[in-house]
Amino acid sequence: MKAIVNTGPNQVEWLEYPVPDPGPGQVRIRTGACGICATDLKMIGGWERTAFPVIPGHEWAGIVDAAGPGVDSDLVGRRCVGANVLSDGGEVGFEHPGGYGEYFVTEAANLHLLPEDFDLTVATLIEPLAVCVRGLRRLRYDGTSPVLVIGDGPIGLLVLMLLVHHGAQWIMVVGGRAGRLALASKLGATRTLNYHRVNDSLAAAIYETSGMRFPVVVEASGSGEAMSTALQTIAQEGKILMLGDYGQEHADFPWLHLILSEIELIGSNASAGAWPEAVRLAVSEHLPLARLVTHSLPAERFAKGLKLMREHNRDVSKVVLQWMLS
Repeated sequence: MKAIVNTGPNQVEWLEYPVPDPGPGQVRIRTGACGICATDLKMIGGWERTAFPVIPGHEWAGIVDAAGPGVDSDLVGRRCVGANVLSDGGEVGFEHPGGYGEYFVTEAANLHLLPEDFDLTVATLIEPLAVCVRGLRRLRYDGTSPVLVIGDGPIGLLVLMLLVHHGAQWIMVVGGRAGRLALASKLGATRTLNYHRVNDSLAAAIYETSGMRFPVVVEASGSGEAMSTALQTIAQEGKILMLGDYGQEHADFPWLHLILSEIELIGSNASAGAWPEAVRLAVSEHLPLARLVTHSLPAERFAKGLKLMREHNRDVSKVVLQWMLS
């Protein structure tokens, strides 16, 4: 089989690999499509979590190609997505080979089946959607409060879709790419703000644009500076949901601010328990997921896809690598 292999820091190669065999309780997936995530770029750059060589790809969608011992053979041929955390604690696309390979192995218990005609390119967005579904559950959003979303990447835009679906009437999205912010407006954002056009305080610009301090802020950028902005724009007794990856950044704010303003700070990690709802929303087409996919490339053009993601082009939202036609 062919695989896109991360062989060293910022080194990615198109290589031949043996087709894996599924063990007990496992299935082999033929990858249909796989999204390129910002986390993939961090992984490819080199980090402590995974060694080299490694096959990334946690935003995958595909078809069950083979069933291991103890697995229902009726699964073979079914379209699916699946949770990535395996019983040994590792994850598909990280410690275990993922959707940057033509085939990979996962656990049958993690699968979520899709309709036979469901677009596998769109299905790659179910994994990040599940992350957002879990986050909004932890936020306990009531559908009535105005919301500030900081971050115009796929996570921020998926949160926006979910907020609109839940009935939010006033949503402001802050980001740095004109194309993504234009899309946010089309998806239902009441106001948008490009932080590149702000000369002084971003918090002051948000207040000037919105005329309010927000009872709910979703920080989806993973920036420590953005978290500081969230704390400056939150209302008394407000709630801040943290959905970004902050790496090694540390907090730098007066802790007493949380107490005096009675702010609720909520962290949400990954997607546990949120997959059934994310799949239901995707399959029911209640969310316009396809609008996030701005580039779809054959897998062998992975270098172009990675370049598009790294360049921060204003028109790039989601890049998906195609292993087979949907």
